Amino acid sequence: MKMGGGIISNRSLIAAFILVAAAMFFAGYLTSVLALSNMSQAGAKTVTKTVIKTAELNIRLNIAGSTTVTPIVEEAARRFSELYPGLKISVAAIGSGPGIKAVGSGEVDIGMASRDLKEKEVEQWPDLKPFRIAMDSIAIVVHLSNPVNGLTLEQVAKIFAGEIKNWKEVGGPDKPIHVITREKGSGTRDCFEHAVIKPFGKEISAEAMVQQGNPKVRAAVANDPLSIGYISLGFVDETVKPLKIDGVEPTIENVLKGTYPIKRNLYVITKGDPDPAELMFIGYLLSAEGQKIVEELGYIPLYSVS
Repeated sequence: MKMGGGIISNRSLIAAFILVAAAMFFAGYLTSVLALSNMSQAGAKTVTKTVIKTAELNIRLNIAGSTTVTPIVEEAARRFSELYPGLKISVAAIGSGPGIKAVGSGEVDIGMASRDLKEKEVEQWPDLKPFRIAMDSIAIVVHLSNPVNGLTLEQVAKIFAGEIKNWKEVGGPDKPIHVITREKGSGTRDCFEHAVIKPFGKEISAEAMVQQGNPKVRAAVANDPLSIGYISLGFVDETVKPLKIDGVEPTIENVLKGTYPIKRNLYVITKGDPDPAELMFIGYLLSAEGQKIVEELGYIPLYSVS
């Protein structure tokens, strides 16, 4: 957290002490509520007003990480900043691995990840604190003109491993398959590998085209009739066709029922216990209003907000 405005006046200094005192009072309450992921909108607003508006300081949060989590955090930051102009939030989509490294090394205030922390990351930065803010799935997508409507999980694994190379082998045209994957360090790739590739003892082919981020994978598939890729469920739109896997469509309902095989958690991460401003924003993400944003963007909220 950074404070702007240059030299702090006596009034601001007193306000800063108020900020700290209020934060100490609410820290235990907020931490327990955040752990349960059910902070109410009213609760989040009350605490935020107490800490931010009472102190009247200009505070900036820098957030970076997963391209999957970015749309949620960007929209939440926009709405939150409209409510509380004293808190300025910048959000950068750089991928889960780089985001975790950035928050671990202190380059940003909050990291974003679309996967769990890895053991080596916990060892390197033992004070990282992940907060689950939503759930998500991964859709296997092809061009709109592709006649293939579904694959088995094993067929997907073989396609991405380079063992199935022609669409005719899975009911499509006699044309080569253009495989598109994510970069190493991507949370979406990590989830895809663990849910689809590794269960069959395979690895993603070195011949696969690599794209950085969900938007670029989606655009590449939308522009190549012979391509196949994978993206966050929250990024599926009318430009690509999501495939059924083992006869099951990639929908929120099927993910929650457990019939669609790919599911993951989405996180924001702090280094150590969140400071007051970080707590306020995370509380907003977990409030009813924050979870509505999750739902509106096509992700899976932690609890019903309907």
